[in-house]
This record gives sequence, C-alpha cells and structure tokens, in this order.
Amino acid sequence: MNSITEVPVAIVGAGPYGLSVAAHLRALSVPARIMGVPMGSWRARMPVGMFLKSTPRASSIADPERRFGLNDFRAARNQPRVGDRYAVPLDEFVRYGEWYQQRCVPGVERAAVIRVEGAPNGFRLHLDTGEAFTARAVVMASGFPSYARVPVDLQPLVAAGLASHTSDHADLAKFAGQRVAVIGAGQSALESATLMYEAGAEPVLVARAERLQFGEPPDSDRPGDRTWPARIAHPGSPLGPGWSFVAFTRAPAAFRYLPDRTRAELVRTVLGPSGAWWLRERALGRFPLLTGHRVASAEEVDGRVRLRLRGTTDTLEVDQVLAATGYRVDVERLEMLDPGLGGG
Repeated sequence: MNSITEVPVAIVGAGPYGLSVAAHLRALSVPARIMGVPMGSWRARMPVGMFLKSTPRASSIADPERRFGLNDFRAARNQPRVGDRYAVPLDEFVRYGEWYQQRCVPGVERAAVIRVEGAPNGFRLHLDTGEAFTARAVVMASGFPSYARVPVDLQPLVAAGLASHTSDHADLAKFAGQRVAVIGAGQSALESATLMYEAGAEPVLVARAERLQFGEPPDSDRPGDRTWPARIAHPGSPLGPGWSFVAFTRAPAAFRYLPDRTRAELVRTVLGPSGAWWLRERALGRFPLLTGHRVASAEEVDGRVRLRLRGTTDTLEVDQVLAATGYRVDVERLEMLDPGLGGG
C-alpha cells in the first residue's frame, strides 16, 4: 500500500494512455499515482488472434525520451525493425506495453479505483484495498468498456444472453458452430466476423453501408521511400496517406480551436468505418455480407434470434448477435464517479 495520502495527480487506468501520461509526468518531476493492471483491458477484452489496424509507427506509446517505441521493444528482443506494411499482433502489442511500463512507469499500483468523489483540495479516491487518498487532479484513463454502445433494439437480447458487444469477448472461438449476425462495417465488425469464421462459426455481416471499405496497402514500409509526386499528393502519416491525416497528427493542438460543430464532423468523417488493408483477403468471399441493410427489429424465437431487416433480405435468423457498433463517450456512465463529477 502506498502511504502517500495526497498527490498532485492520480491516474486511473494503466493502459497505453495512462502509462504515457504517467511517463510524461515523471519526466517533469510531478508526483503521481497510477492505479490499474498494465495493459489489462487489452489482455482481457481484445479477441485472441487480433491484429492492430494502426501501423507500427502509430502503435508506439509516446514517451518523453522517444526511446521506448515499438521498434525499440523489438530491438531489445533482437527482432528486426518493422514498417508500415507490418500488421502488429495483439499479443506483441500487449508484451510491448508491459515492457514500456516496466521501464517508464515502474510504480504502477495494481489496485482498482472503486469511487472518485469531490474533496476540498480536489478529489478523494477510494481503492478496492480499503485505502483512500486525495489528488488535486485525476486523469481518467480507464479505457473503453464503459462506453460500449449497443443499439436499443438489441438491448433486450443482451439481457436474454442472445446478444453482446465485441468488447465482451476475449476469445471468439466460443461461437464455433453457431450462426452469428455481426452488426457493423468497421474494423471491429470485419475482424470479429473473420476470426469467428476461422474458428468454425457461421458469421453473417449486417451493415448499413452500401459497400465495405478497406484501406489501401502502403506503397512501402517507410513513407520516405515513396515517390515525390505520391508524397506531395498524399503525404504520409501514422494514420495513413492524406493531407487530413497529416493535419491531425502534426497539428493536434490546433484541433481544439475549431468550432464544436466542425470538430464533431471531422471526428465523424475523417476516418469512417473501414477494414485494414491486410484484412480484405481474409474477409471477402468467406461469409455472407448483407450490406445496405438496417436492423428494424429483433426478437427471441424459441431460443434463437429473429432479425427484421430493411434491405433486400427482410428476415435473418441466427443463434447470437454480436454488436460491433463502437463506443459513445459519456462520463456519466463511469460508475466510479460520484454524481455531479461528470459535468452533465
């Protein structure tokens, strides 16, 4: 148990964002406490066999010294450097995050924050160990699970055990032998359906989009190897080639000065739902794709699910529904926060 009862900063969560914040505060000599299991959500909630959609450059956790990127981790293990055409396996990214933590943030406390409440000098945090302490500022880096979004029509099926969100599963092989409707058109939907198919399930993808989008394979492992005309027309960035991506990665601080409506529209449209370039061959032609379809209603029928669709197929019967419908940030959904702290 840490005996410090008041600190300038408390960090809730020890995933990539929490670890990076802690590393930067440490470099600035700002005392901080960080609570959580390093890379816990990535280990417990991401599906076995998954690959990161982001390139190795975009998958490095920021550190003040710029000495602890993904390729630094690989070099420490006598592995060759990798570039933009390398798909990062989930297990490698988890090991990298734990390596980063051991070197940059050795003081992670493996305790869970169960409540955060207001206090005269900031905030009072209560841990599952029974300890409580005060912090003048709290960084919430507790990850995405609390924000999982399941469409209203599917929520009764969740209660009946016939539907779930992608974040609920670390191993999609449990669906082997079942027919599963996967709702969505993004990387999560496409990769989840692919992993289920490869594990012996019968996925059916249901997507509102008229056609599925996949990224284009990088021209080379390094942006500098591309031709000058290509680099001028579509400059490289960790998010992919294109001037909009360059603006986001090289001038992120300017983003907050834009009008609220403009920021919201850019977040909604700059990437959009799509699959990674390396997923195309594993997904297309393997299982049914009902593009241009919306779920109109869903009901349980004799222990299975009947979906009414708007599209050329009007009815779909399956054993389970998997919602790959993303996340909607709403701090009011963080149960550890006392009412009123969410700002709503």
